[in-house]
Amino acid sequence: MQEIKAFNEKRAEIYWWLSSLLARELTQESLEQYHSVEIRSFLSGLGENESLKPAVTKVVDSLNRLLDREDAQLELAADFCDLFLKSDRDSALPYASIYIGKSGLLNDKPAKEMEDLMRSYDIEVDKSLNEPADHIAIELDFLGNLIILSNKLEKEHELDNALTEQAQLIHQHLLSWTPQFSQKCQSLDKFGFYASIVQLLVSFLELDCRYLQGKE
Repeated sequence: MQEIKAFNEKRAEIYWWLSSLLARELTQESLEQYHSVEIRSFLSGLGENESLKPAVTKVVDSLNRLLDREDAQLELAADFCDLFLKSDRDSALPYASIYIGKSGLLNDKPAKEMEDLMRSYDIEVDKSLNEPADHIAIELDFLGNLIILSNKLEKEHELDNALTEQAQLIHQHLLSWTPQFSQKCQSLDKFGFYASIVQLLVSFLELDCRYLQGKE
């Protein structure tokens, strides 16, 4: 069980990292950290998994190109705004309700479902994430918290049940819309940093589900 719990901590950290990237623009200080040995080693480690390698390669490529991009932080902040903060026609809005259902319009149902789910586990997400509950950053932050909550379980069958619940949550509340979200990011993000991050997110969600179902 201790090995599983140690791995759970790594899973949670990855989800929190992805959540932070999709919650707000990178500061100059944060961007500089992405050129550090620590972050590059972290990405290199993720890329050792064949399922994640294509997306990680794109992330690293975009980071390398940022080194030569004039006013890189300002330009990346503009990319974030253009990609995530405009209208649904012009942006890849990061809300589940845009992609779930036939209307393609923002509605309250997915947000309400996520709020009810968070309440059922008595989990509060980062209060600085001032967004509806179906925002991708909120859902990923919640998932990270849920993983850590499961590490408090002491009985093996209880932990197994918790991992099954996590797989169901990922299928129902994330993989039900993030592939479409990723496709839209690919079509709109000309520089490609955020598109590569979202591609990595989807690949990791799929990999994580296979792990949780005992297929990895």
